[in-house]
Amino acid sequence: MSEVSAAFDALRHYRDETKDIPIADRFETDPDRFSRFSIDAEGILLDYSKTHLSDRAKRLLIALAKAADVEGQRDKMVSGKPINLTEGRAVLHTALRAPRNASLILDGRNIVKDVQRVLDRMNEFSRRVRSGALTGADGQAFTDVVNIGIGGSDLGPAMATAALAPFHDGPRVHFVSNVDGAHIHGTLKTLDPKTTLILIASKTFTTIETMTNAETARKWLEAGVGSAVDRHLAAISTALDKTEAFGIPEDRVFGFWDWVGGRYSVWSAIGLSLMIAIGPDRFRAFLDGAHAIDRHFCQEPPENNLPIMLGLIGVWHRNICDWPTRAVLPYDQRLNRLPAYLQQLDMESNGKSVRESGEALTEASGPVVWGEPGTNGQHAFYQLLHQGMSVIPAEFLVAAKGHETDLDHQHVLLLANCLAQSEALMRGKTTDAVRKEMIASGRAVEDAEALAPHRTFPGNRPSVTLLYPTLDPVMLGKIIALYEHRVFVEAAIWGINAFDQWGVELGKTLAKELAPHLNGANASVAPASSRGIIRAVRHRRELA
Repeated sequence: MSEVSAAFDALRHYRDETKDIPIADRFETDPDRFSRFSIDAEGILLDYSKTHLSDRAKRLLIALAKAADVEGQRDKMVSGKPINLTEGRAVLHTALRAPRNASLILDGRNIVKDVQRVLDRMNEFSRRVRSGALTGADGQAFTDVVNIGIGGSDLGPAMATAALAPFHDGPRVHFVSNVDGAHIHGTLKTLDPKTTLILIASKTFTTIETMTNAETARKWLEAGVGSAVDRHLAAISTALDKTEAFGIPEDRVFGFWDWVGGRYSVWSAIGLSLMIAIGPDRFRAFLDGAHAIDRHFCQEPPENNLPIMLGLIGVWHRNICDWPTRAVLPYDQRLNRLPAYLQQLDMESNGKSVRESGEALTEASGPVVWGEPGTNGQHAFYQLLHQGMSVIPAEFLVAAKGHETDLDHQHVLLLANCLAQSEALMRGKTTDAVRKEMIASGRAVEDAEALAPHRTFPGNRPSVTLLYPTLDPVMLGKIIALYEHRVFVEAAIWGINAFDQWGVELGKTLAKELAPHLNGANASVAPASSRGIIRAVRHRRELA
């Protein structure tokens, strides 16, 4: 038996012995529980006291991290070792937010200097766009920027741009990702091509959804500004031959590197749209926040390490408690895209069934990640969280103070709701308590008996809370980096490669094969499993 397997067995044995102890009882017997089951670092408070963890469980989880060599694997990542084994690549998104004077040698080059050169070009370009020095074909300043990308080329900058709306002082920024024509049509119809800049974000400049939307955008520009479309285009790509063929001058192309995965790329030129919205100085603050968490991750011992403990809690819930999903619940409206962003970050990274060696996993990996902002979610799916048959660990995120100081009374109500939900999930309400409450309020005994089961809450449902002062560029950088490293910790324990995504390729390949059949090619040679639906689609298209 491996050391990791033995550590998992020890945790399961402990869980079997203690699973009947309610979380609420742990507070009753331990007045200092909050202080011992929380971490306050880098302006973020991680409160995990409302989980089933005990001191013994925490020690066993840290032993699991030691057995899996989480810290050693972390050190390999940040030093540039090629830990993405299936693609033979280093994984160095941390280098994207390193200080200007840092040094990291990869293949004989100080890549921090390469990063800073691209950042400098981004800074200059965005300043000119924001100031109006860079104009469209007829000399008008750009009022709107449209970022066309998909996956990591969309989710990161779109989420961050929404999150930092109070800091926008540049052109309006829009995002188009879906190949569904409704997305780009709905975006462009409200804009003026004469004052619109199109950013096309695709490393290879071959992503079919992105390039289809890019062609549509270019035709829209041509109809509005004539042949001078190059004045309205820029690209984030490494394929200079393809960007040139598309009509984008080289000085408007911003590259990044194969050691940056798409879902980790918001810190790179992929974040150009965000930089245009908030300005280069605030973008640098965003990078600095992420770097602060990088430093914390690399320096703090496991028990005081935010990403390590958050990752261990995730493993505890996924593997030891056998709960296959987690709800991410930001009580911050501007983080409304965070759950979708984390779906890609977590599920594309850790949705694997084999180890790095190619052997089948013996432990379950990547949980299903989902969520919506509070308080909206309370009026939608919280019913399932509180009274459903499945236990779903919840992760609450909330700022102590909002930006709208004149509406602070509403923020206090938001905070109260957030804290109340975690308390209610843990505490619950017994049938006996419901019955007595109803009788005390004047309900007949028979009514109370009949209705009490419907108003009973099982409770004992775990949650963690991330509390931060306010959502600004520095704090957003910290939150994203915290979740990036959390994903890494879980992957290291499961022994999987978090940095490839072969699972997304098959469907894309088949889509290219099926498209001709939908356009009129002989459906009889299509795969048998799709012939019927292809014929049905073609028939309905003819009728529509």
